[in-house]
Parts: sequence; C-alpha cells; structure tokens
Amino acid sequence: MAENAGMSRARFMAGAAAVGVGAAAGLRAASSAQAAEAAEAAEVAGPRSERAGRGLTHRGVVYTVGAGETPGTAWSEHRMRGDIRAVAHDLHADTVEVTGDGVGRLTATADEVAERGLHVWLQPTLGDVPEKQILDHLAEAGRHGERLRRQGARVTLAVGCEFWLFVPGIVPGADVFERIANLQKEDFDLAGMQRRLAAFTAKAAGVGRSVFRGKLSYAAAQDASFENVDWNLFDIVGIDYYSYFPQRARYVAELRRFRRWGKPVAITEFGTCTFVGAPERGGMGWDAVDHSKEPPEIKGGLVRSERVQAAYLTDLLDVFESMNLYAAMAFEFVTADAPHRPDNPRYDLDMASYAVVKPLKDRPGDPDSPWRWEPKQAFHALARQYGRKSEQ
Repeated sequence: MAENAGMSRARFMAGAAAVGVGAAAGLRAASSAQAAEAAEAAEVAGPRSERAGRGLTHRGVVYTVGAGETPGTAWSEHRMRGDIRAVAHDLHADTVEVTGDGVGRLTATADEVAERGLHVWLQPTLGDVPEKQILDHLAEAGRHGERLRRQGARVTLAVGCEFWLFVPGIVPGADVFERIANLQKEDFDLAGMQRRLAAFTAKAAGVGRSVFRGKLSYAAAQDASFENVDWNLFDIVGIDYYSYFPQRARYVAELRRFRRWGKPVAITEFGTCTFVGAPERGGMGWDAVDHSKEPPEIKGGLVRSERVQAAYLTDLLDVFESMNLYAAMAFEFVTADAPHRPDNPRYDLDMASYAVVKPLKDRPGDPDSPWRWEPKQAFHALARQYGRKSEQ
C-alpha cells in the first residue's frame, strides 16, 4: 500500500479539542503463540474484581509515526529505534501505542517495540481519504499485528481513533478543517452523525476481527453523549482522556462510567502541555500557539512549566492505578515539529506540546536543521512511577 503523509495525531487532537468534544527481549518462536494467548486472556479477564489491588496492567506512552511536517522532522527508522530503546530502558514503559499512518512506518515501529519485549498497542489512524483506503490500511497493519502475535509478541489492535473527525462522511466537510468548522457552528445533524459513526465503527471492528485474532479496541472521545460507542464490538474500552478537576474524586467518578460495559478500560491518551494553566485547558493546550504569525509564536503571558506537566501526568496516573484500570498511555513521546527554544521563549513551541521530551534544533528556525531531544520533567516523573511498578 502506498504511504500517505496524512495528519499527525497532535494536529488531529488539536482540531478535535477545538470543538470541545474530542481528545481535549526479542520475539519468541511461533510455538509460543498459544502460551502468549493464554496469558493475554488472563490479564484482560476481569476489569476489577479479579484484579483487586493490582493497579494498571500496562503503563506506556504514545509513539506517533507520521511522515513529519518538514524535511528535518521526516520519519526516520534509525531515530525511531533509538526512541523505542529509550522508552524501554529509560522510561521503563511496558507498552508503546504505535499510532499514525503509513503501513511501513507502523510495522517497522511495531517490530522494534516487539523485539524489545514490550506490549504493542497498534493503532493505525489514516484519515481524510475514502473509507475503503482507511479500512485497507487498517487491514494491512492488522495482518502484520497478527503475524507478530503468532510469533509470541504481546499485541493489541485498536482499529482507529475518534472516527467522527478522522473519517470523511461522518461529519460534513471535505477535510478535517471543514469538519471542525461545521462542528463549531453546530452545522450538522447529531443523530445522523451518530448513525454514520456507528456504521463505520462496526465496519472497522469487522475488518479488525477478520485479520487479527487478539484483543481488539478503539480510541474514543471521552464524551460518550457525543461518541456513543457500542463497546460490544470490542474487548477493551479505549478512552482518550484530557479532563481536569481540582478534586481527585471527580476523576474517579467520571472514569467509573466506562466500567458499565463490564470490560477492561484503557486510557489510550492522557497528558497536558508545558505551561502554567495547561491542565485546565485539557485538549486545548495546543491553542497557546498563534499560527497566524510567521513563524508561529507563543501567545503572550504564558509561563513555561515542566513541573506543571509532570504533576498532572503523575496525579492522573495515580488515579488510574487506584482504579485498577487496564492500561494508560501518556500522550506522547515526542512532537518533532514543536521545538524547544530556551534562547527565545516567544518561539518555544514545545510549550504547546503534550510530549514528554523536548526537541532541540542545532540551528533554530531552520526546517532542515538536525535535532535531538532531551527528557522533560514529565519523562523523569513517569520513569520513576513506571520503574517502581515494574520492580514490584
């Protein structure tokens, strides 16, 4: 299948948030597949009662594999391998949500995750193309996930992410930006949208089941009144979660609603940006950038704070652990197109990034410049919590 540049999840999430309804080691031999299936069934068996006091089963991070928005940030297999090594050895995650578009990028990354002995949460997210292409892309990625699973890797397949905005024809609009505008204007029929969404979700679940024999999931917006998923189609309830509450009990009360299906609950995304007040903005943190300027710049008055980002992530992680949820994946590892500018806060686009590492360019402002990343406080905070749990 031809590669598609598509849209990064960060840009997609920003669009969803704008309307207030979205995301605000090595492989074992094939003979071990049966044992892997048995272990997988056991760990997913009970959403709470059979796992009392266990905490999360999987702790991870989202790794996006889009093509990149500039030549300097184009996807690199060499860079990806280094990143996954850091996830395994330094972040101490046991799961990587491999998401994005381009079957080659998805499968190469899934292979690397599996080879390092980590749990692969494979989530293809091709968007803004006809339905058939999206489903074909899902099928090809899912078949590869099944091959990995049969070789003994731990693999979950998520059939997609918030289809109401990704998939043409569910919400009116020729592309994601037109769909956002129509949602903002409330220029759509909610009941009709939900019928079309349900129909496509069922198709995607059917495709997933046809190519993949492991556990199946989907990443839904946390507003169930808008995206009312039929979770009977899936083995694991997946939620992109960006709420902010001053009281811990409010998170617990909100998340309990997703238990009513009697299935394991996975937080397929959670996170915040890197400035004071970012958690209160939820999925709107990206709006700290004024894209009408060239180059884009941070809006006035914001104060960078890695501490705020780290505290929000660890506070939420504590909630998820206390509720014995199935999995939680921090969004995201790196946002290459949001470089950190310690020399010039006005252009420090990393402030508006949900990533737990910060990109630094050798030549700031040059789209072709080589770059590296450094861990933020959020990376170190997650590593401490993930590391403690892995030792228990």
